[in-house]
Amino acid sequence: MKILIYGAGPLGSVFAARLTQAGHDVALLARGQRLADLRQHGVILENSVTGEREITPVKVAEALEPDDDYELVMVVMRKNHALQILPVLAANKRIPTMLFMMNNAAGPQEFVEAVGKERVMMGFPLPGGKREDPVIYTVPDIEWRPWELPIGEVDGSITPRTRRVAAVLEDMKGYKVDIRTDIDAWLKHHVAVVGVMSGAIYAAETDLDRLVRTRDALVLGTRAMKEATRALENAGFPITPPLLRPIVRLPEPLLVALLKPLLGMESLEASLQGHAQAARDEMQHILGELREVIDTTGVETPSLDRLYPHLKPETPPLPDGSKRIPLRWRELAIPALITTGALAGIVFLWRLKRSHDANA
Repeated sequence: MKILIYGAGPLGSVFAARLTQAGHDVALLARGQRLADLRQHGVILENSVTGEREITPVKVAEALEPDDDYELVMVVMRKNHALQILPVLAANKRIPTMLFMMNNAAGPQEFVEAVGKERVMMGFPLPGGKREDPVIYTVPDIEWRPWELPIGEVDGSITPRTRRVAAVLEDMKGYKVDIRTDIDAWLKHHVAVVGVMSGAIYAAETDLDRLVRTRDALVLGTRAMKEATRALENAGFPITPPLLRPIVRLPEPLLVALLKPLLGMESLEASLQGHAQAARDEMQHILGELREVIDTTGVETPSLDRLYPHLKPETPPLPDGSKRIPLRWRELAIPALITTGALAGIVFLWRLKRSHDANA
C-alpha cells in the first residue's frame, strides 16, 4: 500500500520504519533538521533499556500536495498540531483514508468537518518513546505479546476498509490491531487515565522517581482519574477497554500501591516521562477537551481541578515526598465487609448442609 505518515516524531518514525520493513511504499513527512537527519541517517531506533539499535532507510516527503496520490495517510502527532494541518489535508481530495492516531478527548467532529466523514478513521499509536535527534528511543517490545493498536471508524461500523487498514498495520513487526466499535469512548477514557496522570507527573516536576515517592501526587492522580472516568460514564461513554474497569474501581490504597512499582519501570522513562516533558502543550489541550466533556455532566472533580494548574510550568510542584493527603482507607471497608459476609454465608450454608446430612 502507498502510505504517507504525517508526523516524524517517535511513533510516526517507528511506523515508517516498520511499514517500510514490511514492504509497503511509505513516505515520512518531515521538515527542518528532522528532514535532514532522516535523509542522512534514516530512522534510527534505539531500545531505551538495552541500547540496541536498528537503522531503516525511509523515503521522505517535505509536504503533502493537493494532487498527491496515497492510499492512506496516517496522521501521527499531537492533537493540537493535527488541528493546524487540517487545511492541508482537506486540500487533497484524492486520498480516500486518513487515520488520525493521537490523544483525543473531543471526538472526531473537527476532523470530519475538515475532510469528510467517509475519509476519517481514528486510533491510538503505541507504545511511545522520545526523540533526541537523530535517535528515537523506544519502549522495548514485549516478546510474548505484540503491541495492540486500537483503530475504528467514526460511526462504529466495521467495513472492508477497516479490515484492509488493520491488515496493513498488522504487517508491522510486533503489532496487532484491535478493531473497535467504540473508538471515541476508548480515546476519551485513555485521556481520563494517562492524560490525567500527566497532571500528577507535572506536580512531581516531570520526574517519575519523584512521583513514586510523592504520595500526595499519586493520591491526587488516582482520585482525578476516578473522577474523570465516572464523569465520562455519566456522559454516556462506558469505561473501555473492559480491563480498565476493575483497575479504576480499585480502592484508593490498593491503586496507589499498584501505581508505585508500575511507574518505577525503567521503560516508562522513554514513553510516559519523555512524552510529558516534550508535549506539555498537548496535555494542556487534551485535558482542556476532557474538562469540556466533564462540564456537561455536573460531576464534581475536586482532585482534577487541583491537578489541572500543574500543567502550566509556572505552577510550583508539590513538595518532594509529601504525604499530607490521607489515604481513603474506608474504601477498603466495603470490599472487606462483602468478602467477610460472603465467607460467613459459605460457612453458614456448609454447616447447615452438614446438620441436614447428620439428621437425614
